[in-house]
Amino acid sequence: MATTNLGQSYVEINGAQKNVVFDFGAFVGDLSVEEDASSDDISLDGLEQELEECKNDDVVANILSEGTKLREYTKGVENNLRKVELDSIQDYIKESDNLVSLHDQIRECDRILSQMETLLSGFQVEIGSISSDIKVLQEKSMDMGLKLKNRKSAESKLAKFVEDIIVPPRMVDIVVDGEVNDEYMRTLEILSKKLKFVEVDPMVKASKALKDVQPELEKVRQKAVSKVFDFIVQKLYALRKPKTNIQILQQSVLLKYKYVISFLKEHGNEVYIEVRAAYIDTMNKVLSAHFRAYILALEKLQLDIATSSDLIGVETRSTGLFLRGREPLKNRSAVFALGERIKILKEIDEPALIPHIAEASSSKYPYEVLFRSLHKLLMDTATSEYHFCDDFFGEESIFYEIFAGPFAVIDEHFNSILPNCYDAIGLMLMIRIIHQHQLIMSRRRIPCLDSFLDKINISLWPRFKMVFDMHLNSLRSANVRTLWEDDVHPHYVMRRYAEFTASLIRLNVEYGDGQLDLNLERLRMAVDDLLIKLAKMFPKTKLQIVFLINNYDMTISILKEAAPEGKIQVHFEELLKSNTALFVEELLLVHFSDLIKFVKTRASEDPGSSSEKPITVAEVDPLVKDFASRWKAAIELMHKDVITSFSSLLCGMEILRAALTQLLLYYTRLSDCIKRIVGGSALNKDLVSISSIMYEIRKYSRTF
Repeated sequence: MATTNLGQSYVEINGAQKNVVFDFGAFVGDLSVEEDASSDDISLDGLEQELEECKNDDVVANILSEGTKLREYTKGVENNLRKVELDSIQDYIKESDNLVSLHDQIRECDRILSQMETLLSGFQVEIGSISSDIKVLQEKSMDMGLKLKNRKSAESKLAKFVEDIIVPPRMVDIVVDGEVNDEYMRTLEILSKKLKFVEVDPMVKASKALKDVQPELEKVRQKAVSKVFDFIVQKLYALRKPKTNIQILQQSVLLKYKYVISFLKEHGNEVYIEVRAAYIDTMNKVLSAHFRAYILALEKLQLDIATSSDLIGVETRSTGLFLRGREPLKNRSAVFALGERIKILKEIDEPALIPHIAEASSSKYPYEVLFRSLHKLLMDTATSEYHFCDDFFGEESIFYEIFAGPFAVIDEHFNSILPNCYDAIGLMLMIRIIHQHQLIMSRRRIPCLDSFLDKINISLWPRFKMVFDMHLNSLRSANVRTLWEDDVHPHYVMRRYAEFTASLIRLNVEYGDGQLDLNLERLRMAVDDLLIKLAKMFPKTKLQIVFLINNYDMTISILKEAAPEGKIQVHFEELLKSNTALFVEELLLVHFSDLIKFVKTRASEDPGSSSEKPITVAEVDPLVKDFASRWKAAIELMHKDVITSFSSLLCGMEILRAALTQLLLYYTRLSDCIKRIVGGSALNKDLVSISSIMYEIRKYSRTF
């Protein structure tokens, strides 16, 4: 305001063409500091303290040093301020033109802004009107959008309804006149969707459109069911043709039309039941006939191994009027020895035998080979049929109805074979084959044969136990007099036992069947008793011992081939060891009885003791001279005796070595006794050196 008034005063002065310079000092007047100072009471308390505090200030220090008076200094400051103020006023006056121009510009801007305000106010009113119109249009647009959405929804539902319920002429033509092929399958799928649509939705059932369409739709369904029934039955009857490869026909033909079965199951259940029954009846008869023919062909290839009289404890000589028309049992090792028959377990997953090829080569096989082939064919056929039934019908239960016939055919065959089977090795092989087949089916994850294989396994074990008990009883009830032969070599009954036991042990190595181990222990006890009885038939103890050693050694050698050292083998090794010691004593007594008797009775006595009859040189001299004169000849005789007595050279070598070692021990004791006798040194010239005996022992060891 001061500036504005100043500007106005300047304008008015200019208007009067007067250039007046203000004397601001005259206008303000002189300021009297003294009057102001005298008008107030000034207190000087604390001045000295303040001066002391300000003594470091340059200005104050300068004033105090120069002695300038405060009033004069104040007056000078005021004059300077007045001068500065006047200079500022002059600057403002010089800029007065610019200030007036600025004022005019501001007034012009105010005018323009006022017009703009009026114009914008009008725009605001118009915009408010337009906003209300837009709001109305927005409401109409939303209403129209909702109506459009509802119409589209209704249209889509109506279109879907019409599409699902109508029966296109093209579909009718395909169902009625078309061939059953891939296009026909797709048409059946469309027809199935339409039938499900009208059956499931309750709103559709109540619609008037359905009343017009349903009769036609039902006619199409009936025609489709009838046509596919005729088609699929025709394909099923093709399975009955001779030499038809059933699996190829199933995989390449029937599975292509498996949707037909699904369609019949959903929309023609009565017809589906007929098709199902027709397939079951067809496959039951076809597979039953195939298995029956295969079994008849296999029976021609069967090699008889054993009969009811082929037992361990049965004598080989025929006592009946009619001799058996085959070679003696003791030469037919397959009855008791496993031999090459174990290969069947390594060929468990090989293809089944082809009968006409085997028959053309005049080959014959033990029953376990035929048994494996039959069950291999059964497993492969069952696996294929199980997968097909699951894929084609979607029902696993159909398999069991189909295979009721083949199972009955195999059961009939097996029930006729099993009661006449006396081959214990073959029965155990069949048990192991069934176990392997169960593992194969488990790996295939096919459970359909579980109960059948279990039933076969359950029927095999009692039969094996019965045949095993027949062997056991044949040993227990054996006639020792008819079995005995005046021969110290291994008895054929013992060889049968060893081969039979080794075979079962070998078949039990990977299975560890405890029940079988118990049965083998019972058999071992029975054969022990029989062998002792046979040994006692020999008149001489030495012959009895040789007989036992030969049989034990033969048994051990056969058992070693079957498995690592087992309980039964250890038992016979202990018996062999004890009987070997007895034989060594018997052998030495024959040639050196006086020497052995003296060593056992007198050699341990002290010659210098005060006994009733001390050992003298005269008593020992005959023994020394007798030994020196014939010890080499006696050893040679012992060597010949061992060679002729024992079947096994290795066993004979061990026995002779043991005998010579024992002889050396006896003679060493005799030599020690002579050294203790008074005057015994006189016998040194007749004593045989220990090194000479050792050399002879080594010589016979090399001979073996």
